[in-house]
Amino acid sequence: MTSPGTRFRRAIVRLTTGCLLTAGLVAAGPAVAESADPALAAARVVPVQLTGPAEKRFNLVVMGDGYTAEETAAFRADVDRHLGVLWSIEPFASYRSYINVWAVELPSPESGVDCDPGLDAPRRDTPLDMGFWGGCNPASVQRLLTVDSTKAAALAALVPGTSPANRQIVALANSDTYGGAGGSYATASGGNALSSLITPHEIGHSLGGLQDEYDYYARGVAGGAYEGTEPASAHHTLLTKAQMREQRAKWWRWLGEPSEAGGVIGRHEGGLYSTTGVWRPSRHSIMKTLGYAFDQVEREVMVRAISAKVNLVQDHTPDSAPIGADRTVWVDTLHPLGGELDVVWRLDGRTLRTGNARTVDLRALPLSPGTHTLTATVTDPTPFVRDPAVRGSAALTRTVSWTVDRALTTPGDGTGPAFTGHTPTTAPVGARSVVHADTTHPTRSAPAVRWWLDGRPAANPGNDRDLDLRTLRLTPGAHTLTARIAGTDAELRWTVDARPATASYELSTPLRTVNRPGRPVEYVYDGPFTMGLAARDDQPGSVVRQFRVNGDGWYTYYGWPTDADAPFRFSPSGTVIDDLVYGKLGRSRAVPWDDATPDYGTHTIEYRTIDAAGNVGPAKSFLVTLVKPGS
Repeated sequence: MTSPGTRFRRAIVRLTTGCLLTAGLVAAGPAVAESADPALAAARVVPVQLTGPAEKRFNLVVMGDGYTAEETAAFRADVDRHLGVLWSIEPFASYRSYINVWAVELPSPESGVDCDPGLDAPRRDTPLDMGFWGGCNPASVQRLLTVDSTKAAALAALVPGTSPANRQIVALANSDTYGGAGGSYATASGGNALSSLITPHEIGHSLGGLQDEYDYYARGVAGGAYEGTEPASAHHTLLTKAQMREQRAKWWRWLGEPSEAGGVIGRHEGGLYSTTGVWRPSRHSIMKTLGYAFDQVEREVMVRAISAKVNLVQDHTPDSAPIGADRTVWVDTLHPLGGELDVVWRLDGRTLRTGNARTVDLRALPLSPGTHTLTATVTDPTPFVRDPAVRGSAALTRTVSWTVDRALTTPGDGTGPAFTGHTPTTAPVGARSVVHADTTHPTRSAPAVRWWLDGRPAANPGNDRDLDLRTLRLTPGAHTLTARIAGTDAELRWTVDARPATASYELSTPLRTVNRPGRPVEYVYDGPFTMGLAARDDQPGSVVRQFRVNGDGWYTYYGWPTDADAPFRFSPSGTVIDDLVYGKLGRSRAVPWDDATPDYGTHTIEYRTIDAAGNVGPAKSFLVTLVKPGS
């Protein structure tokens, strides 16, 4: 019998078959990997998103297990959906340009994975031996989905230019059963309605070292009281808010702020599988409840983890020997989608007024005879980081130093002005993105990049290699962005997508509908009701749908936990599935969560979209009033 989840995945396959995994910024042809292991010899490495050389990027290596050759399209569709959600979540949305994504396709002799869904299920002959119940261990839990780490590492090693130091493995199981794990590697079921939300959660474990914020280990069994000492976890503590402030410890810099995951950042009891005696920053976040965002505390950890996998300075004027004062000196930096990096130049410790330029012409500086020290310090000024120790770490700050000797003469190198690296032109860029265009570096000149929008010069308050589209206040619709090197015919052109995807909702039939002037439409129910969210976009790529209730955190819409094709179901007391409560409207209460209290009254439901280019659609809303039956 075909499950609802399988039907959903096959529908996606019909939409994507024949397309290279569509989540990529850059599409490139697949390569057949070479391996001495016969089981891996049939593997194909497919570049999904290439933002730079593998050795200079953080490489996400996604591999599937239990997908037969006939199910390759299903694997590609699962990867596409998982990436679409990942790019909608910060900090992955802002740092997507730091990441290459590779899919490793390896046909499985049999379809499915071990012990799915139960311990009595048959074992499957699959290349990576993935299995639920912690690899079919009766002492484990069903949702713990493991992979043979030795085989996964061997498969990841087939991706050229990557190593354990610059890659993250994500293994997807061909299954509609809920499950995943995070450790050295991240795992997730490929086709479960919630599976695309499992992936960022598990990457939070594997990459960021974040801990679970669950107040249980086995669902339905209270975790008891925490009895350990102060946790090493950045987002768990025994300290009070006053102690955090006094000691400047844990998340004291974020206390009192609205949480990105909903509510206010403070001190919420429960976590590390304990119900009492330990506290976390937010009422819920992705490390506690799938569907919500990383809160600010977790997001700061993840920014550092992602940035630590790369070098902000990608290349620079050679610094191994003194250089002459008759030349230009340059640095090439990374280009986050969420904002420009800062570059500060100093000569003998004195800051130069360079306007965040990537090149300095030494001939324009009043250098006295002898030697001087020139430095360029590149820093990520992201507001996602508040800890000075994180800001000053090698992940977010890099410095290059040169000795300048006026007695030296620099020979010409014959390099002409031309574009080198740039934001890919093959797919639309979003209206909130930073677009970049790097150039060559002639020793006697610094090619100037000029920008045009729809044929008119575009003001660029930052350095000329980056253009932050948010500063242009684009009107809705499609625009043409052009970058040219002054005095040459060199040109790059992008389509800018400044029209977010649209969303629509469909509700089950209410008791009555109320329309009042100046207020959103109100629907009245005396029991459970359902809400389906749909999205439309005039550009290709996946669209993430989100909703929130009563101003709580934005929650990624996925259908229903047991059926991705079914609408989300709200009810006064919620619905219990696998000992978790779904569809309870009272998420905005300032009091502790109370599953026993029905959510009667009027609630505001907002909904929006995030499209493949990163555009966030405006939030729209409606009201729902739940009344007691017979009222």
